[in-house]
Amino acid sequence: MPSISVRRLYQDNQHKLKLAWAAGTAGIDNRISIEADKPLLALVGHLNFIHPNQVQVLGSAEVNYLNDLEASKVRTSLNELFGRTIAVVIVANDLPVPFLLRDYCHTHNVPLLTSKLESPYLMDVLRIYLQRALAASTVMHGVFLDVFEVGVLLMGKSGLGKSELALELISRGHGLVADDAVELYRIGPETLEGRCPPVLRDFLEVRGLGVLNIRAIFGETAIRPKKPLKLIINLVNADDQLMQSLDRLSIQSEKQDILNVHIRKVSIPVAAGRNLAVLVEAAVRNFILQSRGLDSTKQFIERHTQVLKEDQLNDESHSD
Repeated sequence: MPSISVRRLYQDNQHKLKLAWAAGTAGIDNRISIEADKPLLALVGHLNFIHPNQVQVLGSAEVNYLNDLEASKVRTSLNELFGRTIAVVIVANDLPVPFLLRDYCHTHNVPLLTSKLESPYLMDVLRIYLQRALAASTVMHGVFLDVFEVGVLLMGKSGLGKSELALELISRGHGLVADDAVELYRIGPETLEGRCPPVLRDFLEVRGLGVLNIRAIFGETAIRPKKPLKLIINLVNADDQLMQSLDRLSIQSEKQDILNVHIRKVSIPVAAGRNLAVLVEAAVRNFILQSRGLDSTKQFIERHTQVLKEDQLNDESHSD
């Protein structure tokens, strides 16, 4: 089950959310994880005594509520609250920490953070952050590129020239996201995002040339930190049997299932004399058109069918 520590949440968002530690430093490694019976967005929410969130946020209304309670009622509420699973408490709006809350966080090893930002904005940022940080993930072998603003994963057996093809596409103005190991995260019901492991960032290995620093050679614009995966292009070794088996007018969309997300897939035969970079660009352009409801193959078949109908009508009119 994916999880992250409060330490990482704090480090990743300290400056963006203007966070500061107030108490509970012993719980810095408390884990925030997805619960099977709760949606991911329910991890973060305003202070809730009945159904506590793992990340409890106190805004103006919650702080005023606690401050207006009698001390005995505050203790009763906090005893119930801290008897549940809480990873971290955040007091937003640059508000003073409510009475007794600091002591409870300290004694129960629950990190207490403060933020100068408004609670609704803080929760929005944390929900988006946790959605990405706790997303289901997998690693696939290939080269992940940004081609015409479309995330494209080049796949195929070793030795088919994926890296050389990627290098040519980069030289034509497209961008590199990751080479060899591509980290894929499901950040939405139908959305996969591809990222590069930090150790491999900026690098592309090409046989005969070794490891190339793409950022240093082609500049900042040749690198993309992440990209949604939209299209898989599978390079296959072309032989006579394969070429004969290909249906030139196939209109069935091939798809590959990754983390329960269906991704469009196109297979391109690799043979001497084929300009693979042009073919990849054409495949991406065609994918963009199909995404907009324009299918070239269907248009061709419809036009061909119309011509046949017209010829048939002409033949019938001549026979009359």
